Amino acid sequence: MALEPTKVVLLAGGVGGARMAEGLARALPKGALTVIANVGDDEEFYGLRVCPDIDTLLYTLSDRIDRSQGWGVADDAVKALDVLRDLGAPTWMKLGDADFGLHIWRSWQLVQGKNLSDITAEAAERFSALATILPATDDRLRTKLLTDEGWMDFQAWFVGKRCAPSVGELRYEGADLAKPSARALQAIAEADLIVVAPSNPLLSIEPILAVTGLRAAVASATAPCIGISPLIGGKAVKGPLARLLDDLDIDATSHAVARRYGSLLDAFVVDSGDAADALALEEDGLKVLATDILMGGPEGAERLAREVLAYASEKLSKREPGLR
Repeated sequence: MALEPTKVVLLAGGVGGARMAEGLARALPKGALTVIANVGDDEEFYGLRVCPDIDTLLYTLSDRIDRSQGWGVADDAVKALDVLRDLGAPTWMKLGDADFGLHIWRSWQLVQGKNLSDITAEAAERFSALATILPATDDRLRTKLLTDEGWMDFQAWFVGKRCAPSVGELRYEGADLAKPSARALQAIAEADLIVVAPSNPLLSIEPILAVTGLRAAVASATAPCIGISPLIGGKAVKGPLARLLDDLDIDATSHAVARRYGSLLDAFVVDSGDAADALALEEDGLKVLATDILMGGPEGAERLAREVLAYASEKLSKREPGLR
């Protein structure tokens, strides 16, 4: 029986995840897409809660994003950061003035007792974002890296140190105590299709799945799950994935990425040039869509999204309730 996805859930983080979200939002009817976002990258700066992956999704889906860099607000200034620098504050995390406005509002709402899910959903609505955006959890979750300089917070390694220290281990601190947000669980349960974005699996997707109960929710969903590779020819389009895979002695292949998601997947999308990966995935029993996965701008993201949705409609079907 053909699948007709009218409610789609995307697991996403980072620039690649935001681009996929934009493509799906453009391809789907209004209100059809819910994005469950990584919060392992969240950090506190100057007493403010900063949620980089959520913010990139918000800015991209409301067409406020600085498209030249893939993050931050277009045409933003850094006058507030300049003042902080003059006052002797550390300013290695580039936060623009408009960006500060969102962080101030979020932190103010948190102090008022609201949870991150409601705050994020309200921000998406007020920004007229093209999709619902929800954090994977309202609880504290932080990605930590064991480097040759010791344990580091993600932002300190990624931005502060520009990914220079080598990495020997990853830890998703708080994942064992964190619970999925109720709205995220509801979206997964009601979905017709679940898509794993071409985000960094180690830094964006696995922190989501590490939240207690969230992997099980995806596993028990009746919606089929299709993942999209973040690698083309063994190289990441953007970000430190290839470097991390090398540091952690993980094969830099789409096949290896898909295997990390295990039985959650029903199908995987790889680049048309990665024939060996496609064959290995099919031997694992996965359905495979081989196509051009380089999204580029919004039009390219929409093209890929439409291909994924068409493939799901033709090749995937609802699953019986129960763990994959």
